[in-house]
Amino acid sequence: MKLNLTRRRFIKGVIASGAAASSTSLWYAANGAARPPGAVERLVRLNVNGQTRTVDVAPQETLASTLRYKLGLTGTKLGCNRGECGACTVVVDDIGTYACSVLTHSVKGAKVETVEGLESPNGDLHPVQQAFVEELSPQCGYCTPGQIMSAVALLRANPNPTREEARWGLSGNICRCGSYDSYLDGVMRAAEIG
Repeated sequence: MKLNLTRRRFIKGVIASGAAASSTSLWYAANGAARPPGAVERLVRLNVNGQTRTVDVAPQETLASTLRYKLGLTGTKLGCNRGECGACTVVVDDIGTYACSVLTHSVKGAKVETVEGLESPNGDLHPVQQAFVEELSPQCGYCTPGQIMSAVALLRANPNPTREEARWGLSGNICRCGSYDSYLDGVMRAAEIG
């Protein structure tokens, strides 16, 4: 038996199966029915940057993917996508977290902050952002959002770190340009601005 499978039919099939999976979870949610054993809730409510957002999340979806591709928060960068570079660092309940290594389902009920949420309502930069600008910390800038979020988490836990403590606090963030000292200068200035 010969299958007449074209690229177009394949893509339509993938879309249809995704729609079917989403509609099934919506049916369970709408009818108040218990999910079948082993099923994962697809519609998840997340507190991101102070706003509650409802998003359709696949069971294996990472927080980085949800933030970037479902919520449009592209400040969270994807670098290594395996928890090594720190480009995707966000703050979850005041703790710096690699968003590429956390499933979105695991942060339900948590407070998630991204670099987009740091700016004040009147448009002023967060003290860490301002300090990084004044110290000319970034070079290419790709790692900067992750460096900022790591610095924010560090300064919330320790508002007056030594330079060595700041170095330790940012040690999970790789800068391919080698601007480590400039980022440390920014953290130390932000601690003074505080």
